[in-house]
Amino acid sequence: MGQEKVCLAYSGGLDTSCILAWLIEKGYRVVCFMADVGQEEDFEAAKQKALKIGAEQVYIEDLRREFVEELCFPAVQCNAVYEDVYLLGTSLARPVIARGQIAVAQREGCAAVSHGCTGKGNDQVRFELAFYALQPSIKVIAPWRIPEFYNRFAGRNDLLKYADKVGIPVSQTKAKPWSMDENLAHCSYEAGILEDPDVTPPEDMWKLTADPLQAPAKPEYFTLHFEKGLPVKLEYTDPKSQQAKVVTDSLELFLTANAIARRHGVGRIDIVENRFIGLKSRGCYETPGLTCLRAAHLDLEGLVLDREVRALRDQFITYNFAKILYNGLYFSPEREFISAAIPASQKTVNGQVRCRVYKGSFAVLGRSSQTEKLYDMTESSMDELGSTFEPVDTTGFISVQAIRLKKYGQIQGQGQGQAQGQGQGQK
Repeated sequence: MGQEKVCLAYSGGLDTSCILAWLIEKGYRVVCFMADVGQEEDFEAAKQKALKIGAEQVYIEDLRREFVEELCFPAVQCNAVYEDVYLLGTSLARPVIARGQIAVAQREGCAAVSHGCTGKGNDQVRFELAFYALQPSIKVIAPWRIPEFYNRFAGRNDLLKYADKVGIPVSQTKAKPWSMDENLAHCSYEAGILEDPDVTPPEDMWKLTADPLQAPAKPEYFTLHFEKGLPVKLEYTDPKSQQAKVVTDSLELFLTANAIARRHGVGRIDIVENRFIGLKSRGCYETPGLTCLRAAHLDLEGLVLDREVRALRDQFITYNFAKILYNGLYFSPEREFISAAIPASQKTVNGQVRCRVYKGSFAVLGRSSQTEKLYDMTESSMDELGSTFEPVDTTGFISVQAIRLKKYGQIQGQGQGQAQGQGQGQK
């Protein structure tokens, strides 16, 4: 295989540590890439581990801000959701990670990139489609799809034996009976005991959020401000100092929303979803801050967004943006087209939403806008006539709407009459 250089997406865990050693064993020079997308991880310890195994260099790239601004916030703008419940936490992080890895590979002159994704999951598709779009000539080494590798390492015990043989330091903590993936937006849990969709997740599985049943007995209040559909300000009271706080930086705003939602157990879901490759998969997700941001944005749109614009956006942009992200097609012409359409739908989404979190729930307490005037209290009031609406006009509106339905009723009546006549004739 020669001395080709490979850029490996490295986590510091057992799998990618063994992959690193295996690539070196096969004659590759390996550069490791670690993306900081907000996961709680000891990056320096992982770096030293990779260097000890034999990596030539380890790059740790802080991608949190671009993750929030380029992926999470546009998802909020279009209320992106997959199969009605999943807020795409894993899918949203993959484009920035793939882009960061390709950048390092190009910087280091790597002929190939490698990852530790399994052969049954969505992530292998997401990463590799991104790699090929960003650098069409790149070679991808996916060990868990190479028979030589997966036949040799059939399970965790085989990996542990290999790690011991080649001197890979392995923590002695007992492996949890599920796999996890964490970033700034969420933490996902799947596989192991969770593969039975009727098994209740154990309480100690959830990493990010407080148990809703054990969350504080006192609710917490905060206000989210939006401009053109983007979260721009969060006002809240610090629970320790009881001082009023205002956050406007995009990354800090996202982190603050996460902190508020996490301490009140907001954002847990347990679902069975349809993977892009055709399999069904059970997954549990914690998506605290993003749950609040999306719900508040969705509520504000009810006040300020035109009905037909909203309908078209929901039918076209919301569904397709989520599908494109989930299926790993972020770096594609269709995604660029969808993204270009999002701002046009958000011109009037300006205002603020007063929110409450309490024992796993998020609630909107009120919404307002100083600039958008689609909602008119006088026109909508049941106690006033208003200046532009005459109740008598509704008679004509109903009459026109009824033309088609009256015709439908006549046809249905004729059909029923004929059926009754035939029935009586048979008697």
